[in-house]
Amino acid sequence: MTPDQLFGIVNLVALVAWVLLALTPWVPRLRTVTAAVVPLALAVVYATLVAVHWSSSEGGFSSLPDVAALFTNPWVLLAGWTHYLVFDLLVGNWEMQDASAREVPYLLVVPCLLLTFLFGPAGWLLYMLVRQLRPAPAVSA
Repeated sequence: MTPDQLFGIVNLVALVAWVLLALTPWVPRLRTVTAAVVPLALAVVYATLVAVHWSSSEGGFSSLPDVAALFTNPWVLLAGWTHYLVFDLLVGNWEMQDASAREVPYLLVVPCLLLTFLFGPAGWLLYMLVRQLRPAPAVSA
């Protein structure tokens, strides 16, 4: 399998998980798939890519040129991309869970999810603004 082929697979898996995440208000059972099964599977892909290809890569994290050199290896670049897919999906799941607890209207969460899917931190930032519409639920003793 080539890095391009695996890239297509992990992207498709992530896209399906995001669609399922958007359906969790109506099908709560899907949360297990979007919050655990898919992130776990993608994390296994990530860990495998790092374990197999990290040592054969040049570069590192000490400077921007080192990072650029590190990601010239397509397998390590794919690992980095998979890292983003996992964490963005986990953030999207947290947004949905938090929105449910705060009773944030679903239609206000959808743009946050879309932005989180496409631009990660920008979607989380939007959600952090939207969630201010609803205070945290009171904890009863």
